Amino acid sequence: MSVLDGWAEGTHTDPATGVAHPTYRRGSGPGVVVVAEIPGITPDVVTFADEVVASGFTVVLPHLFGDVPSAAGPGAAVRTLTKVCVNREFNTMRLHETSPVATWLRSLARTLHAELGGPGVGALGMCFTGGFALAMMVDESVVAPVLAQPSLPFPVGRARAGDLNLSPEDLVVVKRRAAAGCAVLGVKYADDPAVGTRFETLTREIGDAFIRVELPGRQHSTLTGQRQQVAVDRVLEFFRDALL
Repeated sequence: MSVLDGWAEGTHTDPATGVAHPTYRRGSGPGVVVVAEIPGITPDVVTFADEVVASGFTVVLPHLFGDVPSAAGPGAAVRTLTKVCVNREFNTMRLHETSPVATWLRSLARTLHAELGGPGVGALGMCFTGGFALAMMVDESVVAPVLAQPSLPFPVGRARAGDLNLSPEDLVVVKRRAAAGCAVLGVKYADDPAVGTRFETLTREIGDAFIRVELPGRQHSTLTGQRQQVAVDRVLEFFRDALL
């Protein structure tokens, strides 16, 4: 029995670029795109996604890397990292650049919103993909972006530790949308070194539109491996407020 039993496998192709990735979908109601962390769609990621489904949403899990389902643990993480770090869809080190995969993710969100209607789509990224939800916010279809411990670019040095994995042009759009009322939720452990100073950057750039949830401690995966129910509940509340 697979942890993805009950999830419908599909594919989304961006009509503008021809880029395609597999997807897994479940639920009903407004759309939420949940982008898995390294090493991929693990049982913990599916458990969280099932909670989003149970709260009244249609959840789509893009398969961008790793096995499906992916094993958890450091071995699987290392195997996946060796592949994604040379994949041109992901910007792991460069400053002030949006990861190219954001274009495909925005297309996925637009398509989901066009199908399901409602005020828009939620987007959530974790760790390696945490900042992708912010990049997706550039598209008007995304009205509830959640950044769970965003970790790109890798925080090597002070500049990268505070970088948002966004181009200057995309940052302008994010700031405009935030000023117009689109809130951004961020969740992390207070002393997680992988996040660097990105929460401070977000507070400086978009002010009160950035909602910070900081858990005590130095752990990492707020919604999966070291999950805290208070963080999960806050994310679900954010989606309900924006989408239902």
